[in-house]
Amino acid sequence: MPNHSRTGVIVASFAVAMMLRIIPWPDDWAAFNPDWVLLALIYWCIALPERVGIGVAWGLGLLCDVLGGKILGQQALVYTVVAYLCLKIYRRLRLHPITQQTLAVLGYLLFAQLLNYWILNVKGLGPIPWNYWLSSVYGAAFWPLVFLLLRYLRRTFHVQ
Repeated sequence: MPNHSRTGVIVASFAVAMMLRIIPWPDDWAAFNPDWVLLALIYWCIALPERVGIGVAWGLGLLCDVLGGKILGQQALVYTVVAYLCLKIYRRLRLHPITQQTLAVLGYLLFAQLLNYWILNVKGLGPIPWNYWLSSVYGAAFWPLVFLLLRYLRRTFHVQ
């Protein structure tokens, strides 16, 4: 299979993640929608760190900023920092069972939300409701499914 077809699997996974992320949810249900793009980014940073890294994270973040109507650079900064942290320990993280990876992913998701919260506070939007943090918990709960699905796609299409 040509290399560009294999890259298409990565691009398609990010496209699906973006679609899942921008689905309009009622305000009461928004906390149940995890950051699918960040979950996919974490997976690809762990699985293929030489192909998906900080540059991809920055580009995805800018695209998410534009699609989500956020401050330009907000998600780019968050995704870049999380990608950097993933790339620093990807060798160790790969070796852990999925339950321990889930705890690490929960930490990454909470850290990403903390950065977003900090940026929103700098902007002066005031307190955020307690359920703001729930999307990280749901994201961690979905991690085994995201991991297994993306690993299946990576192995099926021989993405290297």
